[in-house]
Amino acid sequence: MSETSLSLLDRLRLQPDKESWQRLVEVYTPLIQAWLRRHGVSPTDAEDLTQEVMTVVVREIPTFKHNQQPGAFRSWLRTIAVNRLRVLWRSRHMRPVATGGSDFLKMLDELEDPDSDLSRLWDQQHDHHVARRLMELVKPQFEPATWQAFRRVVLDGVKAAVAAAELNISVNAVLLAKSRVLSRLRQEIQGLTD
Repeated sequence: MSETSLSLLDRLRLQPDKESWQRLVEVYTPLIQAWLRRHGVSPTDAEDLTQEVMTVVVREIPTFKHNQQPGAFRSWLRTIAVNRLRVLWRSRHMRPVATGGSDFLKMLDELEDPDSDLSRLWDQQHDHHVARRLMELVKPQFEPATWQAFRRVVLDGVKAAVAAAELNISVNAVLLAKSRVLSRLRQEIQGLTD
């Protein structure tokens, strides 16, 4: 993926390209499918709903306006998912989904409420998944030594001097590696979690 000063979200809104759409699909498809399955949606329905959610995102993202509030994008995505789940529930009202009618509606209402425990769990799982997935996707853009230095200091929490000794590089090289990877990750994650 070419380096650009625009975040993934901005690229999708302002300069959409095949690589940016692919990145969005790679990041969000597993998250949405896993979340739906954890909440009682059948695997087949989870696949279909994920496609529907992504279709809405593709169609609506050019008009998405980040309101500068933390979690604006994930909240927007959660709203889309809830709406698609409500459509599924209504379409099966005569034959309720396996999750069990009113319990399913209660779950949707709770998910829709940004202050509910379920919404906070969605937010936490979203941010964790997006950060982890973006790390996997940007890792190939760095030399192995750069990534190892970043991983040891940022993810493993060791001091730069310890990582430098382990990797047989200077402390400055460790700090530069940390800075380069974090800068790239911030660029990619901007707007998705904040």
